[in-house]
Amino acid sequence: MTASVVENRPQDSMAASKGKLVEPDLNFIREISRLGGDSFKKCYQCATCSATCPISPDDKPFPRKEMVWSIWGWKDHLIKDPDVWLCHQCNDCSAVCPREGNPGDILAVIRKYSYLYYAFPKFMGKFLYEPKYLPIIAALPFVILFVIVALFGNFQPEGDIVFKKFLSHPFPLDFLFILVAMFALVSAAVGGMRFWKALQEGPRPPVNNPRGFTAGLIEAVKEVATHKQFNECDKANPRFYSHLLTFYGFVALFITTSLVFLGLYLLDLETPLPLLNPIKILGNLGALAFLIGTGMMLYLRLTDEERAGKNSYNDWLFLGLMFGLAVSGVLTEALRLAGIAVAAYSMYFVHLALILSMMVYFPFSKFAHLLYRTLAIVYYHGYAASASEAKEALMENKQELKDETVQPNAA
Repeated sequence: MTASVVENRPQDSMAASKGKLVEPDLNFIREISRLGGDSFKKCYQCATCSATCPISPDDKPFPRKEMVWSIWGWKDHLIKDPDVWLCHQCNDCSAVCPREGNPGDILAVIRKYSYLYYAFPKFMGKFLYEPKYLPIIAALPFVILFVIVALFGNFQPEGDIVFKKFLSHPFPLDFLFILVAMFALVSAAVGGMRFWKALQEGPRPPVNNPRGFTAGLIEAVKEVATHKQFNECDKANPRFYSHLLTFYGFVALFITTSLVFLGLYLLDLETPLPLLNPIKILGNLGALAFLIGTGMMLYLRLTDEERAGKNSYNDWLFLGLMFGLAVSGVLTEALRLAGIAVAAYSMYFVHLALILSMMVYFPFSKFAHLLYRTLAIVYYHGYAASASEAKEALMENKQELKDETVQPNAA
C-alpha cells in the first residue's frame, strides 16, 4: 500500500529539490517498525546526527537523509543506498540525538531488512528473522548431522580419541560440507549480484569517470583489515577491539581449516596434529582470539546498550552462534587432550553442527554483512566517487563554509 505526497524541501534530497512525487511504502514503514526501527518517527531533521558522525561523507552525509527516507517510506532509496553499509552502528549519532531517534539503530534495521530483501531463496531469509522458526533452524543442522553419523559414522569409537573414527573423511564429512558450502556460495553470489545491481540504480549512481573495481577493492580490503573507520567512532572503542579480535580469529581459523583440508588430500597429512605444529599453533591462536572477541561482544550487548546498540533477535542469534562455535571448538580440543572420550566426541558433534549452521545460514543472517558491507565499500570508493570529484566536492564545501562565516558588524 502506498500514499502519495509532494515534498518540496530541497535540502532533504535531490529528488525532492526537483519536485519528484514521493510515494511512501506503508508496508515498508510497518516492517521497519516491526524489526525494531520505530524511533525514526521522532526525527525532526535537525542534522545533529550527520554533523556528529566522524565517518559520514562530505557529500550526501548520513544518517540524516536515511532518517527522512525512513519517515517517507522510501524503500527503493534505502535498500540501494551504500551509505547504510558505511555505518558501523557506533551510536555516536544516537547519543547526541535530541529526540532519541537512534539513527544508528535505524540504519542497523535497514541493513537487517536488506538481508531479507536480497536473500536467495527468499524463504531462508524469513526463517532467520522470525523468532517462531528458531526451534526449526536450531534443530535442523543437529538432526541432519545425527542422521549422517547414524548411517555412516560411529557414535562410540574405541581406542585413542581420533575424530575421524567418529565421522570419516572424505566421505561423508567433507562431502557434506562441500555440498553445504556450494549452497551457501550460490545463495551469497545471487544476493550479492542483486545488491550490486541495486547500488547502481540507487541514490549514488556511478560517476562518469569511476576509479574502478580494483581501486574500490583495495579500499575495501584496507578498511576491513584495519577497521580504521570503526576506530574513528568515539563510543565504539571497546567494540572496535572485539570486532578486530573476532575477525582475525575467524580468518586464522579459516586458514587453518583450509591448510588441513589441502594437507589431507595433497600431502597425506595425519591428524590430529601435534600441539607444536605451526598449523596447530595458528589454529589455537585463532580460536583464542575468536573466543575473546565474541565474548567481549556478548558482554557489551548485555551491559552497555548505548555502545552496542539496540538488541534484537537477529543480533542474539548471530552472537550466540559465533560464541557457541568458539566455546565448542575450544572444549572439543581440551576434552580430547584430557582423554575424556564420551565428552570429547559429544562436543565434537555439537561443534560440527554449529559449523554446519554457520555455513548454511551465512547468506541470510547477520553473517552476510561481511558480503554486503564489502561490496558497498567497493562500490562507494570505486564507482560512486572519483578522486577528482571528491576533491571538487571538498573544495565546494569549504567555500560554502567560508561564505556562511559571520562577518563583523559594519556598524
